[in-house]
Amino acid sequence: MSNARVVTVGHSTRTLRDFVRLLSANGIAVVADVPRALERAGIRYEPLPDLAGRRPKSPQPQGRPCFRNAGFRNYADYMLTPGFRAGARRLMALARHGPVAVLCAEAVPWRCHRSLIADWLVVEKGEPVDDLVGDARRAHRLTACARRVRGHLSYQLPRRVRNMPPA
Repeated sequence: MSNARVVTVGHSTRTLRDFVRLLSANGIAVVADVPRALERAGIRYEPLPDLAGRRPKSPQPQGRPCFRNAGFRNYADYMLTPGFRAGARRLMALARHGPVAVLCAEAVPWRCHRSLIADWLVVEKGEPVDDLVGDARRAHRLTACARRVRGHLSYQLPRRVRNMPPA
């Protein structure tokens, strides 16, 4: 089993029973931002509203051409705020006590804001993160346009790509 203390997972259309089995099989004892029904199965609920998705457009958008989806652009902008950093600190504090799952409804991480949270943890904090995809657990792969720029996460496209003529 991996040494990652943070795991991302999507409940998708799984039954509660199947979802609890998946979490238990992966040693997850705490889930951040999920329905309270998990508490009855012995998995602690820990709301992290500062990391929730569906962020409005930033008053000062950074222009993220690598994301076609406005929701991802908005969330990437939100990641620059004190609110996001507070939520990330809380998540890392939880992870110091045992594995924590960051949850969303999306089955696959690359269609969900939890992939951006994982990018941030890997690049900014050097924290290993795993993704649960189906029943498999694998090391998080950075979002396609994620870059480490002077030690920080960036979603800006490299200059050579930005200047290419449209296809």
